[in-house]
Amino acid sequence: MRTRTFVVAGVVVALLIAGVAGYFASANPDGLEYVAEQVGFADSAEDSATADSPLSDYQVEGVDHKALSGGLAGVVGALVVLLVVGGLTYVVRRKDRD
Repeated sequence: MRTRTFVVAGVVVALLIAGVAGYFASANPDGLEYVAEQVGFADSAEDSATADSPLSDYQVEGVDHKALSGGLAGVVGALVVLLVVGGLTYVVRRKDRD
């Protein structure tokens, strides 16, 4: 199998996994939030500096359907990671050739 075919197939699989996992992600609080609610200090939590960002709380701002929004956030997050890693790989490979 050619390298390019392998990379494209890997990207497609990563995006599918991110989209499906995000679509079926639970809307229930995670472990830390659950314990904070049980112990009674959840009300003292403050929002992070990125609370108003477009992908905050694993949702896409402006998409009303919660499961669709989670799936889209997973795909966008995977694309960002793939672009950063791909860019770094390209830069490192270029330096090795010089």
